[in-house]
Amino acid sequence: MTRTDDAPVVVAAVRTPIGTAGHALGGLTVDQLAAPVLASVLSRGGLEADRVDEVLLGNCMGPGGNVARVSSLAAGIPRSVPGLTVDRQCASGLAAVELGARLVRTGADVVLAGGAESASTAPWRSWPPQEGRGPVRYERAPFAPAPDDLDMGLANDLLADDAGVTRERQDAYAARSHRLAVAAREAGAFDAEVVPVGGLARDERPRAGLTAERLARLPAAFRPGGTVTAGNACGVSDGAAAVAVVSGEVHRQLGVPGLRVIAGASAGVDPTRPGRGLVPAVRLALERAGTTLDRIDVVELNEAFAGQVLACCDELDLDPDRVCTEGGALALGHPWGASGAVLVVRLFAQLAGRGDGRLGLAAIAAGGGQGVAMVVESC
Repeated sequence: MTRTDDAPVVVAAVRTPIGTAGHALGGLTVDQLAAPVLASVLSRGGLEADRVDEVLLGNCMGPGGNVARVSSLAAGIPRSVPGLTVDRQCASGLAAVELGARLVRTGADVVLAGGAESASTAPWRSWPPQEGRGPVRYERAPFAPAPDDLDMGLANDLLADDAGVTRERQDAYAARSHRLAVAAREAGAFDAEVVPVGGLARDERPRAGLTAERLARLPAAFRPGGTVTAGNACGVSDGAAAVAVVSGEVHRQLGVPGLRVIAGASAGVDPTRPGRGLVPAVRLALERAGTTLDRIDVVELNEAFAGQVLACCDELDLDPDRVCTEGGALALGHPWGASGAVLVVRLFAQLAGRGDGRLGLAAIAAGGGQGVAMVVESC
């Protein structure tokens, strides 16, 4: 396995509870979600704010500007610390963590990295008025040039169809995610990683008693005869997550458990099948880490759509029962810019926090046909 004792190490990882858009966290702006996790990750890591070299945050649909800088200042981090906002769509949070690890590899001592998304407070934008008509609401930025700019729901419905993933498998997997998340939440498995915000102390979305039979009653959501529904797709959500990435020397000084970042990778695929993006990213990250999937103890894939996750598992020859064993985004929710960082928080809780294994894998796909993956090792 490729690693050195001076590889970047994640020494703290926290997240907000994930709220359903328009509900418990609906009144908080993106910086109001991000600032508490930045402050908490410093405290939990035993780090002074003036030791931070950089703050990196992923964000997709926020107010524009530099969300990382605003959030950093709101968290009380010194004005001398720069901030950078990363947009790789749904993979933004994991891309920010991977970029933070690169900065540490090239000389930084302490980097705070993660992501934040407030779908509830994202501003409405409009195209300028043209002759004969008024402003037209601007729904989203393009994922790819036309005609490849498919909405994510349709694109992942088509991916499931291409891969031969049945509606029954999708509903069963979605029900599994809720069942596992509810059990983990009730057992307190998320308590150590969550920072309460806005009066919310635990994830809002996981539903008890949600069965595959109940999900089977829902209609196709994105095309006639399709298999993706509101029940086997993730929910639109609010939330934030952050980690502290430090140099090997700082880790030795702190003397705390952590996750060594062994390898990271990004990759591109056909933009009309964006959900496949995590497949080549996983393969490249594993190759760079000098390991294989069968040696990975904890696998956290972003569950944007059940059909998408299952299609990727089939292509990777990965048993879906190994994925997100405490529930994933289908149950917890998918706060776009934060979700990749949430995966790292989940790995930290299981590997560094509870000692559930040695090696972990996080991976996420993104609009436009991209994927990001990371391999970590408990240390």
